[in-house]
Amino acid sequence: MQAAATTWDDQRLSDMSIGNGTRRAPSISATGPPGTAYYRDMPRISAAELLDLVLDEGSFVSWDSPTGPPMWAQSIENYPEELAAAREKSGVDESVVTGQGTLHGRRVCVVVGEFTFLAGSIGVAAASRVTEAIQRATAERLPVLAAPTSGGTRMQEGTVAFVQMIKIAAAVAAHKSAGLPYLVYLRHPTTGGVFASWASLGHVTVAEPRALVGFLGPRVYETLYDVPFPDGVQESENLANKGVIDGVVGNRHVRDRAHRTLRVLCMDPPTPEELSPQIVEPNEDEATGPSPLIVPDHQDPWRSVEATRRPDRPGTKSFLSTAVTELVPLSGTGQGEDSGPLSLCLGRIRGQAAVIVGQDRVVERDRPMGPETLRTARRGMRLSRELGVPLVAIIDTRGADLSKDAEEGGLAGEIARSLADLVTLPSPTISVIMGQGTGGGALALLPADRVLSAENGWLSPLPPEGASAIVHRTPDRAADMARSQHISAPELLRHGIVDEIIAEKPDAADEPVTFCHRLAESIAEGLRYARRTPQHIRQSDRLRRYRMLS
Repeated sequence: MQAAATTWDDQRLSDMSIGNGTRRAPSISATGPPGTAYYRDMPRISAAELLDLVLDEGSFVSWDSPTGPPMWAQSIENYPEELAAAREKSGVDESVVTGQGTLHGRRVCVVVGEFTFLAGSIGVAAASRVTEAIQRATAERLPVLAAPTSGGTRMQEGTVAFVQMIKIAAAVAAHKSAGLPYLVYLRHPTTGGVFASWASLGHVTVAEPRALVGFLGPRVYETLYDVPFPDGVQESENLANKGVIDGVVGNRHVRDRAHRTLRVLCMDPPTPEELSPQIVEPNEDEATGPSPLIVPDHQDPWRSVEATRRPDRPGTKSFLSTAVTELVPLSGTGQGEDSGPLSLCLGRIRGQAAVIVGQDRVVERDRPMGPETLRTARRGMRLSRELGVPLVAIIDTRGADLSKDAEEGGLAGEIARSLADLVTLPSPTISVIMGQGTGGGALALLPADRVLSAENGWLSPLPPEGASAIVHRTPDRAADMARSQHISAPELLRHGIVDEIIAEKPDAADEPVTFCHRLAESIAEGLRYARRTPQHIRQSDRLRRYRMLS
């Protein structure tokens, strides 16, 4: 039986429904500054509507108590009247609503903005409400779902309101330090100090379709500089493409996305379906059971190199779409760099939760692995470290980018930092040489508690042609170099570089689905073993492996 896999590209869902109605995509006015009419006309979903969409029916319990501005702010001209009008208009007493509810039966803390209350602005009372909710969630070991929508700091309360972002950020940092998930759903619009604090600290961050998300509001920019802000820069789709956020999700799909994400980040136990057999080997029957997977002690390394270069050989994307469930794709470094030829995602492999980073040799044809790719991989390692979720690293690379931009972008340093981060990671780790393992880019994802290799996988300092060019001054002796450099999976096993070889029958390209499921079974078993082993023993054994190599 083959498990159903989540569609890889669901981060581009375009559903824009609100409640039981339909949310139209507004047209952009041909007059005025680019995008101005669009942002003004964009419909908004209320806090109450979002809570109804995300939480189990009737499960929300408010944590909010009556609030008001600080004493010193009550004398600000017209401010008490503005607050009263905001309460009347919005139906809530502040710009944020906090509390708890259940999501598919799981208790969660929710912090949801309400834009109709003074444009969702954050003053002292609102900041205290957010901070207290996050602190309570930390104390009760609950994941936090934050859904801000805000114009930023409440100008009526000025600098005192502005610095409140520090205490909210501190509460979020403490929550994450406790190993608890913090998920963010950016709603239209999210700008200013809110975007520059608690809205940008998520382990996973997605946004509404076509939402205005940015640090500086377009109207403020135009007022200050007398020119319109460039159109489209602050749209959620652009930020997802640039690796600032992880994707764009229609509000009707937030419930499912949050549930799948928490199934991984909270490391829920396997379901019976996840533990059921996923493959039947061609030579397996009920009477005799599976036959042993026999890998030859000796095989021609050059044949392996040629096998991994077949265009139809399964790679990371094939593995994810075939053998990973609860798939949640992430995007980029979170700092304005996209992932390049690397897949970063959350998922479950036979019921074992994992952060997955995987190289993609196919994409590398058009875009070689640069420093931003390894910074994305290191983001995955950071997620694993913060939440204790195991990391699975898939190696299948033609090699790192050899260019001026890569050198000036610090490629060598990123390889070094990836090695240092991965070899010292406290959480369980599995590395898989799925195909080509060329150079420092492959090495950067290698050190792990358990290292697997496909039968035709290989690892070398350079592609064989490059090694031949150095040694023989010609690429024509690439096959000879492959045979002399101990690059093949059986040789890696003999040297203690890998722990297990995943058989290909006879070639992964000829049995892509079965091979991916066979690989998943070995990864899952490795994860189960690593999770059973105490952390100090795992880390000690991991370091000892590389100290003992000779």
